[in-house]
Amino acid sequence: MKQRHIIYIINPISGTRTKTNLQQLIVEKTTAAHIPFQIFPSVANGDYSFLFSIIQEEKITDVVIAGGDGTVNQVINSLKNFKISFGIIPCGSGNGLANSASISKNPQKAIQIILNGKAKEIDAFTMNHHFSCMLCGLGLDAKVAHEFAEQPKRGLATYTKLTLHNFFKMKQHRFTIHTAQCSFEASAYFISIANSNQFGNHVKIAPKASLSDGLLDVVIVTNKNKFSFLINAVKQLAGWNRLKPITAFKENRGVLYFQTDKITISNTSLAPLHIDGDPAETSDEFRIAIIQNCFKLLMPE
Repeated sequence: MKQRHIIYIINPISGTRTKTNLQQLIVEKTTAAHIPFQIFPSVANGDYSFLFSIIQEEKITDVVIAGGDGTVNQVINSLKNFKISFGIIPCGSGNGLANSASISKNPQKAIQIILNGKAKEIDAFTMNHHFSCMLCGLGLDAKVAHEFAEQPKRGLATYTKLTLHNFFKMKQHRFTIHTAQCSFEASAYFISIANSNQFGNHVKIAPKASLSDGLLDVVIVTNKNKFSFLINAVKQLAGWNRLKPITAFKENRGVLYFQTDKITISNTSLAPLHIDGDPAETSDEFRIAIIQNCFKLLMPE
């Protein structure tokens, strides 16, 4: 068996948990497993090119990210072209990708997956020039993500408070959807494009999504009033809405939930955008396509 050599990247400010004990735990467990390793802090600009030569020269086999979905996105995007496996020690506020991959939020259990798990091929996707390994959104959830990023205190309570605040003042945005099957216009409170099944915290916006099926799950939430929105959003999160062909869309349907490998969205009202939970600059058009078997992720056996 090939000798493993791990790089750990720790985001010191993600989520609400202190990282001091985590680093000590990493050192203890990896040393006990007789696996060489190095530890680096995450970088704010998401550029991990400084690791290129280290990965090549020291024959790194695994890169493990201790952080939230934003840090996971940046590290994988920077290093995905190397023949390495990625691991996650969930430390963020939502941990959507880790939850979808059944990676425990408990640091000891997550490290055991790193040491004993199996690397599996995972899809990702592009949204114009942006990379996503989890989920992107336009509209309400993106507005919350933009405000959440500015908060001094993170965590589920803060996110929930911002979601409720924005619910009462949310507005619909006008979109035009283009797929190989059809094109149509829609007024929607939000659109989610998902490879993983959830926003995070086990809130499953796309219950049928798979990390490795070669398809994107698209959720469009419409309706003309907020009460109907609330009912249909709850039905979607509960998994009661079935996948439908995109040709079944009706303007007042409530939720359109379908799968595709690529889609173009005209965003004429410039709805805000988030990528893997982090705010991003919006555009008037997005071309979105799956990247099959984009990277390997260490997951439970």
